[in-house]
Amino acid sequence: MRDPVAVRPPIAESWRRSRDAGVDIGVEAAPLVYERGALADARDVHPLQPHLPMLEALLRRVADETEHLMVITDADGHVLWTQGPPAARRAADAIGLTEGFRWAEDAVGTNGIGTAIATGRPEYVYASEHLAHVLHRWSCAGAPIVDPDSARVVGCIDVSATVAALHPATVALVAAAARLAESRLENEMLVRDERLRERLLPHLRGLGPAGLLVTATGRVLAAGAAGLRGLRLAPPEPGGTVPLPDGRVAVAEPLGEAFLLRSADRVGARVVPERGAPAAVRPAAGDGPLLTLSLLGDGQPHALLDGRRFDLTLRHAEILALLALHPRGLSGDRLSLYLYGDDGSPATVRPEIHRLRQQFGDIVRARPYRLGCAVEADFLTVRRLLDDGDAGAVVRVYGGELLPRSDAPAIRAERDELAVRVRRQVLDRGGAETLWAYAQTEPGRADLEALERLRAVLPAGDPRRAAVASRSDRLLSGEL
Repeated sequence: MRDPVAVRPPIAESWRRSRDAGVDIGVEAAPLVYERGALADARDVHPLQPHLPMLEALLRRVADETEHLMVITDADGHVLWTQGPPAARRAADAIGLTEGFRWAEDAVGTNGIGTAIATGRPEYVYASEHLAHVLHRWSCAGAPIVDPDSARVVGCIDVSATVAALHPATVALVAAAARLAESRLENEMLVRDERLRERLLPHLRGLGPAGLLVTATGRVLAAGAAGLRGLRLAPPEPGGTVPLPDGRVAVAEPLGEAFLLRSADRVGARVVPERGAPAAVRPAAGDGPLLTLSLLGDGQPHALLDGRRFDLTLRHAEILALLALHPRGLSGDRLSLYLYGDDGSPATVRPEIHRLRQQFGDIVRARPYRLGCAVEADFLTVRRLLDDGDAGAVVRVYGGELLPRSDAPAIRAERDELAVRVRRQVLDRGGAETLWAYAQTEPGRADLEALERLRAVLPAGDPRRAAVASRSDRLLSGEL
């Protein structure tokens, strides 16, 4: 046992965490978690990858001139990139301080990478402050990188060397590099925010001070009331409630990549019966109604009209999907062809349009058939995200195939195209988390190629590997 009086409090706390995790002081090296192919995939999808040249340029001179090693990891301490002179790299290879190895505290004990990730602040660890004896000839300084969108650690920058102590400026250097990386991530986030505001602000204006536009991570992008923009709320769930700082409760309405929060006492407040049809509803004129369609996956298709939910029959969901795909409208002949194929006729369509008008009022228009309001739809959001090439965002929205029970020719064609594009982008650009999310969707559960890719890229020791391996084996044996 070491004398706890002799160590700094952050080190003593790290030793306690490491021992609670069962780390052996005799561990000889960090564990390997990524083989070469999986490592390449992990690098390609990491948010720091576009900023690697900047980080390398900033730290290269220090690494080369001082025989130090620069290390960049992901949020779990998996080493993705290293840089340094040959002598430093050879020494690092002996302890697994190189690409593909894991440096979390629960793997090798107290160290500049794992301890910085665990505390969320820059840390330095000198020589015998390391828990593992094999690291006593090393000193290191690490700083975590926090994603400004989610407020979660996404990686760590570390400088390590076989010296008794690093120069004090090394800690300041890695901290500055981490802040610079965070500023780059923030700039990217602000560009995304502005794009969302431009597209979605019209939906917020009709709510007055009672509405908010919020990201999926809970950041307030815009608000009708002063003083709320920039705050962070609890991440919303579709149809769920979110407590607001002033004590109100808001209902979350999905708008693709973002959410519109409406005060719970105002949900549906602008929806009134249509004249001559007591069962119908119609937003008050001039209020700019918003129709939100949720049609992906095998759950109940439904629509939200200014926050009020309407469950949809399959036929009505098909019609609304087709009208959303064709904002300029469809003739009766064209709509019947898309719904029924060559056997359809406008006479078959007219009763369904009449029933939709009874439900939604005069937002369902004729000559041509179209939607006379702003429309957001989950499948249209997936289309947009596919065009942007953001596989992670695609999978977050893609809950499954478009109206999987539909036999309408045009819906089948759209469903198949969307499914193929999603799958291709996930396989080509998705890392472990994106592949795992896809594997939880209905098409992903039976996708052997996606499961095998996921099995290869999940780090060794990840508990999800066993579940993926079991499902892959059952698919291969014909049990699923």
